[in-house]
Amino acid sequence: MHYIKFIVNITFLGTGTSQGVPVIACDCEVCASTDVRDKRLRSSVLIEANGKVFVIDTGPDFRQQMLRENVKHLDFVLLTHDHRDHLAGLDDIRSFNWTQKKPMDLYGEKNVLESVRHSFYYAFAGIDYPGIPEIELHEINHTPFSVQGIEITPVRGFHFMLPVLGFRIGNFAYITDVNRIPEDEFEKLSGLDVLVLNALRIKKHMSHFCLEEAVDAARQINAHKTYFTHISHLMGFQKNVNPCLPGNMALAHDGLKISVS
Repeated sequence: MHYIKFIVNITFLGTGTSQGVPVIACDCEVCASTDVRDKRLRSSVLIEANGKVFVIDTGPDFRQQMLRENVKHLDFVLLTHDHRDHLAGLDDIRSFNWTQKKPMDLYGEKNVLESVRHSFYYAFAGIDYPGIPEIELHEINHTPFSVQGIEITPVRGFHFMLPVLGFRIGNFAYITDVNRIPEDEFEKLSGLDVLVLNALRIKKHMSHFCLEEAVDAARQINAHKTYFTHISHLMGFQKNVNPCLPGNMALAHDGLKISVS
């Protein structure tokens, strides 16, 4: 399978699991850490490629993430699945509606778009109420598609029983919230420069890769560099985990910026 090469700039907007780190009311050492790399907003990435700027997922921290990274323009949104920690911040695309004077293009599977319509029903009620988010929904599936000149290859994974999508853009791929990737999807991940993959914690979990499982999957995919995301406080300190990983693998952290050519 041939993939067009172009520079992809990635910013990790958040690298935390559904509760983020620190977790509300938790007094564990990781939640109390003063290392900024242990402070994790909900998982999302900002991508700049081929002159376009887009995000994968709009979690509850979306507004904070856009302000932190001083994002002034956003072309479109990709959604991996419809869980709230990946969707709940979508209302805040209103600001981009206002500055860009057009609806936001959003791409997701049929069931995900149905959840968007349900969760943000007021945006689709047909009432021209000032300030509601303007969203243009685009249904995708597991087959490749193109958005504004960018070729995107969806990668099927499973979040226990829930089908989710990862995305390959050029030689970069982002896969989160999976505990299984079907064997026939691995071909889509060949020849990667950078892979981002979820790794929830040290101990096994029913719907997410634990660290050992994520390392095993990363070895099979064999990207030049792998970063782990969607990390809980049960993973431990960033400074302690990274030295234990293979040399081409590391935990990502919020604000980390990488470039893939």
